[in-house]
Amino acid sequence: MRHTKTQTTTKTLIDLYKALDRQHVVTVSFLKEEKDDNGKKTGCLVETVRSLELYEIRTTRDGGFAFAAMDRETGEARTVRLDRVSAYTVHRMGYVLDRPAPTKYVRPAPAPACDAQALFFYELARDQDDADYTPRTRIPTDAALAA
Repeated sequence: MRHTKTQTTTKTLIDLYKALDRQHVVTVSFLKEEKDDNGKKTGCLVETVRSLELYEIRTTRDGGFAFAAMDRETGEARTVRLDRVSAYTVHRMGYVLDRPAPTKYVRPAPAPACDAQALFFYELARDQDDADYTPRTRIPTDAALAA
């Protein structure tokens, strides 16, 4: 069992990528949010141990890492943040569960060519994740910097 507090995030990611590439099962001890009887998250973190079959490692919006995997106990997809993992073990067992099918790209409707305002709203709707984007740092507008 490898403890994430005694090694770097890079080493943990390397081990998880190797397990993903070789399709080896990983047993992970991590913190998850507790849910009440109605299924709402309570905000309390509880430790759980799961055997997972990884199928994707991604970065989060805040710059952290998360991995998506199939849970061997429930057979459902699960996403775990890497900063909540306390320990893991890579096994030599192969995968047995089918992962969910990736989403299929759907071509958007053609852009309206007759009205500038309609084209503006079309572009905002097409890039929903970019519509609320604001830069983290202020962009300098000083003309002296351009020279």
